[in-house]
Amino acid sequence: MKRILVLHTGGTIAMQEDSLTKKVAPGASNPLLSAPITVPMDVELVVEDIFNLPSPHITPQEMLQLKERIQLAKLAGFAGIVITHGTDTLEETAFFLDTTIGNLMPIVITGAMRSSNELGSDGLYNFESAIRVAACPEAIDKGVLVVMNDEIHSARYVTKTHTTNVATFRTPTLGPIGLVSKKRILFLQELLEIPRLDVDQMQGLVPIIKAYAGMQGDFLEALSQTAMDGLVVEALGAGNLPPATLPPLQKILASGLPVVLVSRCFNGIAEPVYDYDGGGQQLQDMGVIFCNSINSQKARLKLLVALNRDLNRKELVHFMES
Repeated sequence: MKRILVLHTGGTIAMQEDSLTKKVAPGASNPLLSAPITVPMDVELVVEDIFNLPSPHITPQEMLQLKERIQLAKLAGFAGIVITHGTDTLEETAFFLDTTIGNLMPIVITGAMRSSNELGSDGLYNFESAIRVAACPEAIDKGVLVVMNDEIHSARYVTKTHTTNVATFRTPTLGPIGLVSKKRILFLQELLEIPRLDVDQMQGLVPIIKAYAGMQGDFLEALSQTAMDGLVVEALGAGNLPPATLPPLQKILASGLPVVLVSRCFNGIAEPVYDYDGGGQQLQDMGVIFCNSINSQKARLKLLVALNRDLNRKELVHFMES
């Protein structure tokens, strides 16, 4: 018998729609706790309502709390973890867990785009699918997984792409790594090994800024006066910035703060291709770190993990680029 720990954290999957106002909000109790579900014959569920928060209320401190609970679950002999979560920040919680303890055991995160009493509610089906994936032996050593809408995605790359569609979670460029069918769990891709760093705190201020046509340096200049610990830049194309941003960016780099660059493009990777004022090659020569395969919100969490492990410059660059 496999013991699976279910950690409910709130979100739409745990909410109900008011029949009069049509507004969706958390209720007095989590409807998932009493909902009838079908689980595999060899699975025993242990369920905890660890917190009940809309996902915009989730911070790195709640992510840390989840990580620590999962580590205790491993010591207690659990075979896997299922986390229900609001979809707005689901990818960030999933990525944080993957970056810190993703190789510990099968950890599967799911959610819903429609609350429990809405027509076409997807929560219970996604919940059952997540349990099946967490219990299957093929999920071992796959890192943290996001299971929604019959698809299995790696937490490293998946992102929310639609505000309301039940097929909102997509993996740019690569697609899902597996599928949930009626009778089988199918994994279709193998993942590369990545370095992981566990942390016991998540302190620090790391803003995200997004580049745009005609961007000036005033906002970067203001940030250079801020007591921040690092910066993530969503750059243009393969990794380029308007030239007016370079002087304040150089000032930030000269202060010793790490500046991490990702692309604002949905598909592809950031890399130093162009050699002109503001081009990626010049930015890399200035000391900007190219984080080539994840989005800005994930790069921010990855940088916070690195900063809270007190990595030296060489170690930090290697971790961010890996």
